[in-house]
Amino acid sequence: MSDQSSSAPPQRRTFLMVLPLIAFIGLALLFWFRLGSGDPSRIPSALIGRPAPQTLLPPLEGLQAGNAQVPGLDPAAFKGKVTLVNVWASWCVPCHDEAPLLTEFAKDKRFQVVGINYKDAADNARRFLGRYGNPFSRVGVDTNGRASIEWGVYGVPETFVVGREGTIVYKLVGPITPDNLRKVLLPQMEKALGAGS
Repeated sequence: MSDQSSSAPPQRRTFLMVLPLIAFIGLALLFWFRLGSGDPSRIPSALIGRPAPQTLLPPLEGLQAGNAQVPGLDPAAFKGKVTLVNVWASWCVPCHDEAPLLTEFAKDKRFQVVGINYKDAADNARRFLGRYGNPFSRVGVDTNGRASIEWGVYGVPETFVVGREGTIVYKLVGPITPDNLRKVLLPQMEKALGAGS
């Protein structure tokens, strides 16, 4: 009588040992590609098509334009103008990268550029604007982050396009870059200008 072992053949045993590793690698690749394919700037906003939040914010004390205090955020100022609303902070690294682009963009007087300074120290915010130039016609101070929550902000920087009727028409999550300024924000601003005329 031949001696037969009750254990599985060596090939089958090896396959069973490697199977969990294959499953793990497959799942890891799936997660990698799914996470890598997402564009964080395409996070939808529930506020698109709705009126901008009616939140009044105080001005950044000591921020002057000419000899006058730069006013705070007043949603009534959106009416009749196409507005770029930028949520920023001096401690935000990408905000430093986008600041020169905003300063250049603000030279186009067809639009108004408004800032919401998010959870920042006033001295640091003024120093930041002194370093890069102040592109904002208004700067509202959101010291506790409550107004930013009302705007649906996930983190800084974020930028909104508000149409002439005071309605949010577009939201950009993340910093303004030369590429998305040219390909996305400017076309959205032009579209908002055309819609309100």
